[in-house]
Amino acid sequence: MKNLALIIATGASLVLPAHAEEPAPIPSPGEIVAAAPASDWIAIAPSDLLVMDMAPDAKGKERRVVIQLMPAPFSRGWITNIRTLAAAHWWDGTSVNRVQDNYVAQWGDATEKKPLPRGLETVAESGYEVDEPSGFTAPGLPLHYQARPSDPSPAKVGGHIVFRDNPGWNYGSFYRGFPYVGAMNPHQSKIWPIHCYGAVGVGRNMSPDTGSGAELYAVIGHATRHLDRNVAVVGRVVSGIEYLSSLPRGTGSLGFYEDEAERVPIRSIRLAGDLPASERPKFEYLSTESGSFARYAEARANRRDPFFNKPAGGADICNIPVPVRPGR
Repeated sequence: MKNLALIIATGASLVLPAHAEEPAPIPSPGEIVAAAPASDWIAIAPSDLLVMDMAPDAKGKERRVVIQLMPAPFSRGWITNIRTLAAAHWWDGTSVNRVQDNYVAQWGDATEKKPLPRGLETVAESGYEVDEPSGFTAPGLPLHYQARPSDPSPAKVGGHIVFRDNPGWNYGSFYRGFPYVGAMNPHQSKIWPIHCYGAVGVGRNMSPDTGSGAELYAVIGHATRHLDRNVAVVGRVVSGIEYLSSLPRGTGSLGFYEDEAERVPIRSIRLAGDLPASERPKFEYLSTESGSFARYAEARANRRDPFFNKPAGGADICNIPVPVRPGR
């Protein structure tokens, strides 16, 4: 009987269904980006890259910061001025003269006496916002999602990836690699770029001054969203932010360097298109209109890869940094 029982048990094991295979691990945002096809990456034009070469550090290491200028329709007057300033080599010999902890690193003419080139525009404060082009939500774009704090399951909506910004006030989305927000108001069609980490903006004096573009800063701390629509955003650092964020903090008011010797000299700032071809930096970004970006953004908002226990069910738009990689 013992042998019979063994035979029955053995036979039963042959007909019972095998345990289901464990599901494949859910990819992390980085893995999604790494798997994105070449067709989902967009090369940044040399004319849209601003190259800042600072003096080498104390150990002789070169320090280059590369900024991608914002695409139309955002901040056009200031960006036109920036192109003029770069073509005139105006920043050569200026400096990084302000570094405020968890805030910004700022550069320009610390003396405020260097003559500006002719032809710079005076931009009105209305330039901080633009009318939302109809193409931003045109049919045929990939279906993405809106993350709702009360519903961790993303809902698909037409157009761009949409995130709640200030609850009940704004929505956030992406256009050609840059984050922007707009008002959730049927009578309001304005949108504006925002201050995330690495964003580059235009320094100014008191309103109604809006700055010429000669004084620029980069956000090196928590997103300074209170500056949105109060200061012009003109681009973002795509390489070399560490050379700004690691600088000694200024001890003067607002982080300005009190001693001229503390300032970090700027050797030159040029548009990449004005550099010899062999010296032009090349970068490309993950298209924010691609399916890969939609999956990446959803994964950033709802982390389910092995390290995480609980998906957040949403994300601050500044916590969806647009992936950038060296160009080919």
